[in-house]
Amino acid sequence: MTAKLMAEGQANSGGTRWFDLQDSISGTLRRVFLWLPPGEAPAAGWPSLTMTDGNAVIGTAVDIMRAQASYPTGSNLGWGVLIAVGYPTEDAYDPLQRSWDLGPPPGATYPPFWPSTPDVRTGGGGELARFILEDMREFLAGQVKLDPNHAGLFGHSFGGLFALWLLFTQPGAFSHWIAASPSITWEDSALLAHLKDFDPAGRQLSVHLSAGEWEGDLLAPFQREAEDAPQRLAEKAKTRTIAAAQDMVAHLASLPGVTARYETYVNETHMSVLPVAVNRALHCVLALR
Repeated sequence: MTAKLMAEGQANSGGTRWFDLQDSISGTLRRVFLWLPPGEAPAAGWPSLTMTDGNAVIGTAVDIMRAQASYPTGSNLGWGVLIAVGYPTEDAYDPLQRSWDLGPPPGATYPPFWPSTPDVRTGGGGELARFILEDMREFLAGQVKLDPNHAGLFGHSFGGLFALWLLFTQPGAFSHWIAASPSITWEDSALLAHLKDFDPAGRQLSVHLSAGEWEGDLLAPFQREAEDAPQRLAEKAKTRTIAAAQDMVAHLASLPGVTARYETYVNETHMSVLPVAVNRALHCVLALR
C-alpha cells in the first residue's frame, strides 16, 4: 500500500513545497514539507534532515540553510535536503494529532485541551514511525535522491521523546539523532525501558540532546514573579528536563558505536529554545568538518 497524495502546494518559505499525504494504513492526513538544495545531488544522494512539528520549524530551517550554506567558510554548513512532517493547518501545531503521533506506545488518554473537544490520546508513535519510514520515504523517492546512510531526525519536546523512542527501537532508521528538550520523564519515564534494551548493533550513530538553561531547577527571570511560579517550579521538579537528558547522554556515550553529546542553550526556555535547536540540528547533520 502507498500513501495517497491529496493536495500539494508552495509554502511561504524559500521555495519549500508541501504535500498532503494520506497515511496508507490509518488514513490520517499529514503535510510533508520538502526543501531542495540548489545544484545536482551527490552520487550517493543528498544528506537530509527530517523534522517533526513541521509547520513550526520548516521556515526557520530553510532560512538557516539559505543564509549559512551559501557561506560555508563562515558557517561550516553544507547543503542538504530538509523534510518536515506536519499537518494541513496554517497554525504552528495541531495539538491533538501531535499528541497521538509523537507519544510512544502504549500511551494513555487525557482530558480535552479545550471544552467540547475530544479527549487527548497518546501512544500513536508507531503509526507515525511507519508513515515516515515507509509512506513518506516511498513518496520522496519520486521527488529527490537521498543518501540513506546520511540522514538525521530532529524533534523538540514531544518530538524529542519520539526521536529517542525511535532511536531505541529502530536504530537503523537514521544516522543522526537530535532531541531538543526531550520529554524523557513523560508517562512515568516509560522511555527508559526502551533505553535499557537499546542495542546499536554495530552501527555508528550520532546523538545530540539539549535543553534551555531555564529548563532546569530555576525559572526564567520573567517567570519568577508570576502568579503561577510555584506550579511551574513543581512541574520542573517532576520533568527534570536537563538532568534527565544529561543522564541519558552519559549512558549512551558508554555504548560502542554511539557518539553522544549534551548541550545547554543559555538564557532559553522550553519554547524559546526551538530556533536555536533547529540551527544546531542542521549543523549536527550537515557540518562540513
